[in-house]
Amino acid sequence: MEGVTPQQLLETPDLIAVGVAGDDVRRRMRGTKTTFLRVFEVHVDAPLSALPPRVSAGEFRIVGRPTTLEATVAAVQATVPLAAGVPVTLSSVSDLQSIPGGLTEACEALRAAGLTGVAQLPIDLLPNAEGAIRAIRDAGLTLLTMVVETLEDAERMAICERARALQETVGGFKAFAPLPRRISLAQPTTGYDDIKQVALARVMVSNVPSIQVDWALYGPKLAQVALTVGADDVDNVAAVDPGILGTRRSPLEEIRGNIRAAFLEPVERDAMFEEL
Repeated sequence: MEGVTPQQLLETPDLIAVGVAGDDVRRRMRGTKTTFLRVFEVHVDAPLSALPPRVSAGEFRIVGRPTTLEATVAAVQATVPLAAGVPVTLSSVSDLQSIPGGLTEACEALRAAGLTGVAQLPIDLLPNAEGAIRAIRDAGLTLLTMVVETLEDAERMAICERARALQETVGGFKAFAPLPRRISLAQPTTGYDDIKQVALARVMVSNVPSIQVDWALYGPKLAQVALTVGADDVDNVAAVDPGILGTRRSPLEEIRGNIRAAFLEPVERDAMFEEL
């Protein structure tokens, strides 16, 4: 669909042509390289004193809604030694903003405790995203991925325009995850909708290097198809191998196998988008 407009991408019933348009842009920008990130999650209210067996992660991500700055700092301080040099992040900017007190104070205290960055910026939830981004980065924390919390049909183009505009104004983002993290029970998206959204994001948000899909949230099958229509980065692959299905069925081999089956090149990365 050479010369196709974003509106045409949304309106055409030809899903194959939509996928080709997204894949063309992806291959011009990234070739066949497909990065993935193994994430070990730690709940902010239940920090660990030791890791379970067979953990291998590129990011230790503190999840859950913090109630106090002191508790969040304590969770970071408990996690940093366990991470042993692997980046430790807080899950979302919206979680960070829920901490009582000022954003700048929270960022500085968490950075001093050893936090590396914030994993995700939900661009549909923050009325002053630019200000939050600058406060986070001024404190020395990284912020590299834009995500979408909820998405209505009428907002599909607008959310991509928002991501592109944020990259133009503040820059520094490595990835945009265009599929919603929360699905409406009344009007859930279909696989058809999701594939179109990934392709649309790749075509419209060409100033962001990677289009991302969440492995745990959307599952291996949709994630694999998304990689053929414009996505080139997979977030939230399990970091713990249960050790019950054998090496070939480990989370690492599963993600590698799915990427290779799409005739793409799997490359593991860490939270800073550094290849491992």
